[in-house]
Amino acid sequence: MSEQQKNRISVDIYGQTYTMLGTESTTHMRLVASTVDNTMREIKQANPSLDSTKLAVLTAVNSVNDSLKLKEQLVLLEEELKKLKD
Repeated sequence: MSEQQKNRISVDIYGQTYTMLGTESTTHMRLVASTVDNTMREIKQANPSLDSTKLAVLTAVNSVNDSLKLKEQLVLLEEELKKLKD
């Protein structure tokens, strides 16, 4: 990271306390932690037999999948915008 101010906060994710360090606002960092926690709880509710490791991996897979879909949508929208400008 660069010389930007780093924020350090403690967050609770699925019953565990983690220290987050980043240049994003503490509000953003708490939103990230809350989203991960909520996703883990939703997946666990649908799959009660999952252990914590599998639950964490499925949460990561779902998050990356969502991120990739959003990036694809962004590329399509940027292409449409470019066509409209031409």
